[in-house]
Amino acid sequence: MTARFRLAFRALRHRDLRLFFAGQAVSLVGTWMQQVAMSWLVYRLTGSALLLGVISFSSQFPSFLMAPFAGALADRWSRYRMVVVAQTLSMIQATVLAVLVITDVVTVTHLIVLSVMIGLINGVDVPARQALMIRLVRGADDLPNAIALNSSMFNAARLVGPALAGVLIGLVGEGPVFVLNAASYIAVLWALAQLRVSRQPGQPVGSVLRSMVEGFSYAVRSPPIRDLLILLSGISLVGVPYVVLFPVFARDVLGGGAGTLGLLTSSAGLGSLAGALALASRSTVRGLGPVLAWGIVAFGASLMGFAFSRTLPLSCALLVVSGFAMIVVTASTNTILQTIVSEEMRGRIMSLYTMAFVGMTPLGGLAGGAIASRVGAPTAVVLGGAGCMALAAWTFWRLPALRSLIRPIYAELGIIPEVATGLQSVSEMRPRA
Repeated sequence: MTARFRLAFRALRHRDLRLFFAGQAVSLVGTWMQQVAMSWLVYRLTGSALLLGVISFSSQFPSFLMAPFAGALADRWSRYRMVVVAQTLSMIQATVLAVLVITDVVTVTHLIVLSVMIGLINGVDVPARQALMIRLVRGADDLPNAIALNSSMFNAARLVGPALAGVLIGLVGEGPVFVLNAASYIAVLWALAQLRVSRQPGQPVGSVLRSMVEGFSYAVRSPPIRDLLILLSGISLVGVPYVVLFPVFARDVLGGGAGTLGLLTSSAGLGSLAGALALASRSTVRGLGPVLAWGIVAFGASLMGFAFSRTLPLSCALLVVSGFAMIVVTASTNTILQTIVSEEMRGRIMSLYTMAFVGMTPLGGLAGGAIASRVGAPTAVVLGGAGCMALAAWTFWRLPALRSLIRPIYAELGIIPEVATGLQSVSEMRPRA
């Protein structure tokens, strides 16, 4: 085993993280299988790009509404118990969906209602799970590596799940895919039951509404956190929703079927896995700013190339690039945020991360579906890529200022040597609650 390999997987020395990742890996394969099956089912039933956007909106926008409450509660309640409840409710939702599809009574209305349900559940699960991560590695030293490995696991599932779904849909239809996803939650619930992580709640101070306001205020008063959240919101709004239109590209642009859809999704997953592993092999959070900026450039350029492609091999190659770039952008943002945030505000800032990433994506998906229904999916994706290039320009412009703002925080944490006096104080960059 090489030193670089050990470096990339160093966070797995923690027992709780290994168990959690093992359970999540099984569940996430099922989740990605369901996502592909859901997209194909909706497009098969309706033939509407707009309804693809509606389903995406229904499954993700509720997270935007729920996340601020969940973030405040994650700093007051047991994060562990919040994750267990969320995963249990997810299994119930998946089971209901599987029964409706298997019995052939499912309608688009059912799909929208169940999508709203999973969106609300994810609004609780994502910020609580992200805030729990630091306890799984018992300290901040291995946290950046754990975040990168979490992204690696997510995208390994994104590579395997869609490919399996494409094969199964072609052989036996969508129903068994939904059944397998419901069963996959058994693994993550078992893993959660084995954890030795603290199950005690935080220290509640004041009302939940006051905690939410403190979280927003903390983010606004910290320029690095504020700018990173604005950037991620923009990328999630104009760039990430291109995946909603994969069924249109698979059937109408490339002339394929469910297998083509699975291949497109898996190609993006392969690139994302490679990007996550590249981040995991880094030994420090230092230098992620330029990596983030160039990642946005690569993401925007690959999206525009994908929109113009009319051959499957070229489309898949461009999606590998876009997947690599997208995970570099999102995981780098997550790593920097979790590094510079104070522990007592972690749940609330992770809820804002959820709002910026998971919550803004459905708005973009809805807009992308509407634009695609009028001018075509390729034009909609080109516009998204152009928006990413504009955000890249803004990031390069802000990068020197962000670097000067974050350096005092890194110095306080011992990530870099003490900086010279004359810079703004750490308390200004990292405000207390």
